[in-house]
Amino acid sequence: MKNEAIKNGVIFPIGEKNDAYAQYFVGQSYLQGLVNDPAVNVGVGNVTFEPGCRNNWHIHHDGYQILLVTGGNGWYQEEGQPAQFLKAGDVVVTHDGVKHWHGATKDSWFTHVAITAGTPEWLAPVSDEIYNNLEA
Repeated sequence: MKNEAIKNGVIFPIGEKNDAYAQYFVGQSYLQGLVNDPAVNVGVGNVTFEPGCRNNWHIHHDGYQILLVTGGNGWYQEEGQPAQFLKAGDVVVTHDGVKHWHGATKDSWFTHVAITAGTPEWLAPVSDEIYNNLEA
């Protein structure tokens, strides 16, 4: 899938610049909430990453996160494990308490639906050294 198609929103709208969480990302991301029902205690959002963008290491406490990759190419890595290359159709389940990060490859936009329960603990950014040594 072409970067331009991902940039314009593949399935769901790209949303607004993710300014509320910008401090937890390296690069620019966008967020479109998909479920806005206060009776539902699970967040569901379309997250889009510009090429080279990634979020900081983080942990979900008392919950989990499921990523449904809908476009582009990206990375997912749990602490102590090799990074996993992601493409449209991939599904990632992050269990409670697992330190991890995810984001776009250097040359591709990347988008996923994030289904998230619990409270995130945001940690340090993924270093350029780790990120720049990733190869698909």
